[in-house]
Amino acid sequence: MKKTIFKALLIAGFGITVTACTSNDDLVMDSPTASHSTASKVASQTETYQIRYGLVSQNGVKTLSGSYDLGGFVATNVVTGETYDSYGSGSGGFQSLPQFYDGLPEGTYTFTANQGQGGWVGYGSVVATVSDAQVDADGYVTIYVPIAWEE
Repeated sequence: MKKTIFKALLIAGFGITVTACTSNDDLVMDSPTASHSTASKVASQTETYQIRYGLVSQNGVKTLSGSYDLGGFVATNVVTGETYDSYGSGSGGFQSLPQFYDGLPEGTYTFTANQGQGGWVGYGSVVATVSDAQVDADGYVTIYVPIAWEE
């Protein structure tokens, strides 16, 4: 009787463990399968970049310093529509420049900024491609978002 109960519990435990895994990535394998190693190679080949954000005044002057009524910067991929927020949704208030985002994938984006708490500055947008060719001497892709209006 004890052996039967033990076997039933063992089988039930194994079944729960197997069904609790949501994908093959959750299972520990001694040697990766061909499809798993291919997916890893593709993921490791995806280049990401460090973005440094600045602003362009209404007079055309670029700046990477100062404090602004700014709620953060947003990059939207023009192909996929995926967005990358530099400061977090719903964040407001004054922000100091430069702002940074680490890990933006290669591609073409529409870059803009969110208004801060005061609503004293409105921002335009700029479309730019992020790739190796745009990396500057400091190791960043620097994006300047235009100020559309100020109070």
